[in-house]
Amino acid sequence: MTGRVEGKVAFITGAGRGQGRSHAVRLAAEGADIIAIDICEPIDNVPFDLASDDDLAETAELVKAHDRRVVTAKVDVRDLDGMAKAVQTGVEQLGRLDIVAANAGIATGGSSLEDMDVKTWQDMIDVNMTGVWHTAKVAIPHIVAGGRGGSIVLTSSVGGLKSYPFCGHYVTAKHGVIGIMRTLAIELAQNNIRVNSVHPTQVNTAMIMNDATYKMFRPDLENPGPDDFAPLSQMMNTLPVPWVEPEDISNAVLFLASDESRYITGVTLPVDAGACLK
Repeated sequence: MTGRVEGKVAFITGAGRGQGRSHAVRLAAEGADIIAIDICEPIDNVPFDLASDDDLAETAELVKAHDRRVVTAKVDVRDLDGMAKAVQTGVEQLGRLDIVAANAGIATGGSSLEDMDVKTWQDMIDVNMTGVWHTAKVAIPHIVAGGRGGSIVLTSSVGGLKSYPFCGHYVTAKHGVIGIMRTLAIELAQNNIRVNSVHPTQVNTAMIMNDATYKMFRPDLENPGPDDFAPLSQMMNTLPVPWVEPEDISNAVLFLASDESRYITGVTLPVDAGACLK
């Protein structure tokens, strides 16, 4: 099948690289024009490099390679006014809004909730939960105004469906995304706007594939790498893989964005290699 979101416009956060870029390219390949935003700056305590201006520009070129239009903006999902302006500009240029992929998120160092400092907690909640609400909040009026319905896909995590130690701020935020999703699914149903969430296991992006993760999983080694991390990561899944690829999540986002899922709303969809079974 091709053209599964032909003629639609998708708003994607965290689109500079990783899953966000993958979502943008996958939706563009199926016919959507793209509003792509990213912070393109570091965030305190995040132990890996976030996307750059050049990364976001590369995403735009990859979208254009599919002969689709793209509008980009450098904006932080914590900045509600900036988000509203970015979406307004995108809709003015592209003419409509149909799909939202609230993908932007961070991962920060692990400690117990008892020992966690307030800033680490608050940054996580502000980006991974409030940022998702901001994304939906600024997009909904444009989808409603179009009168055609639409699809909103929120990125949670396996950590939104079960708990892990020493990342309670992340688990809390990702559980909160489910609450946002289920509430919006009820509130927006009358407008034929569907709202669902995706729940990845470990994904082969910089958020997971970095020195801080390797050292967290293999503190017994001086300089652990991905090969040292892989066996322990695989233990978290049921299928015999240590992680999935960004495209695997994008395929789920595409399905939820397309008319193939036209009567699916309020669903938590794991793309988890069976991690939730453990």
